[in-house]
Amino acid sequence: MGETIIRDDRAVLSITASEVEQARVFKARVDQVEQAAADSDAAGVLIGLRGGDTVEMPAELSSLIGQILDLVSRGCTVTVASVPNELTTTTASKILGMSRPTLMKLVKEGAIPAHKVRSHTRLLSKDVFAFKERQSAEQRHAFDELRRLEDDLGLVD
Repeated sequence: MGETIIRDDRAVLSITASEVEQARVFKARVDQVEQAAADSDAAGVLIGLRGGDTVEMPAELSSLIGQILDLVSRGCTVTVASVPNELTTTTASKILGMSRPTLMKLVKEGAIPAHKVRSHTRLLSKDVFAFKERQSAEQRHAFDELRRLEDDLGLVD
C-alpha cells in the first residue's frame, strides 16, 4: 500500500506500481461489465459489504471515483482537494497561475465574473475553473494551429 503523508490540512497518498496495475485490471473489468450492461437502464455502482449487504453509491460520487480510477490506471498523479464556492482574488490568481493584478485586470474587463463583499472582490470557484478551462482550450487550439502551419510550410520533418 502506498504511503500517506499528512501535513497541515493536506494529505498526499503515494501510489505503488502494484496499485497502478490493480487499477488497470479493475478498470478493464468495470469497462467490460459496463459495456455488457449498456442496454439496461440501471446506472450507478453498488458496493458489496462484508456482511453481505450492498450500498448504492450516488451517481456524482461514482463518476468521481471512476475518473480517479481512470487516472490512477494510467499512472497519473491525482490530487483531490476541496475548494470553497467563493474565492479570494489571491486564491483565484494562484489557481489560474497568474498575478493578482492580471486577474484584477481580467475582472475589470469582464472576462471573469466577480462580485464585491464590502470592499473585497470575490470570485465563484466555478467561474474560475470555467475560465481556466477556456484558457486551456484556447492554448490547445493555438498550438494545433501552429502545428498545422508548420506542416503546411514543411518546417517539421
